[in-house]
Amino acid sequence: MSARANHKISARANEKIEAAPMPGPGPEPSECLGPTYFFDYESPAVQAFMAAHVDPALDAFENAIRLYYAVRDGLRYNPYKLDVARESFRLSHLVGLKQSYCIPKAMLYAGVCRALGFPARLGFGDVKNHLSSQQLIDYLGTDLFAFHGYAEIFLNGRWVQATPAFDQRLCAKFGVAPLDFDGTTDSLFQEFDGEGRKFMQYVRYHGCFADLPYEWLMDGMAKAYPRVFAGVRPRRDGDLMLEV
Repeated sequence: MSARANHKISARANEKIEAAPMPGPGPEPSECLGPTYFFDYESPAVQAFMAAHVDPALDAFENAIRLYYAVRDGLRYNPYKLDVARESFRLSHLVGLKQSYCIPKAMLYAGVCRALGFPARLGFGDVKNHLSSQQLIDYLGTDLFAFHGYAEIFLNGRWVQATPAFDQRLCAKFGVAPLDFDGTTDSLFQEFDGEGRKFMQYVRYHGCFADLPYEWLMDGMAKAYPRVFAGVRPRRDGDLMLEV
């Protein structure tokens, strides 16, 4: 990432926000296109995933939309499936998962968009979760989802936000409409559920990154969830679908 991009991120790192983060300062499209250690989209595993989900009869834009739903619903959301090993964040590993949480799902979508030829980057923000299960709150020690991950894709000359985190089945159980994505409108967490109750609220914006800032992210998450990262309450066998 360029020094200029780092400066833009640090300038907004502690900004308090009441609304969802808007696309803006961050790495340029040219910095968000090629493969990296984490975005290893040229690997055989990722290419097989692309072959299974990309329709050759559609153009790249239409396939970007198609891939959003493949990630949203094909990789079930489960925040207990936390794996912090560096290699577990590589695209070639993520395409083989059946369950995961917001950051790997955002990475997977950003990575397959790069494979289509679209610049893509990662955004992070803290989100107040008003409708979590009590079990998950007890496990995390907070109702704040720290370092929630989403993707920003450069489509038709502008950055568009996409959040493929909550799958359709989980949304139905929460009583909230799943987030759709049309490639032109920002798609971020729902503020209210289907009954008008507070659902999600962005409270802090951490910035956008051209690649996964692994050390920074692990340090921040360890501070946000000390009990989880200390291994006091390992719950990788947990399942949010059984709790709500």
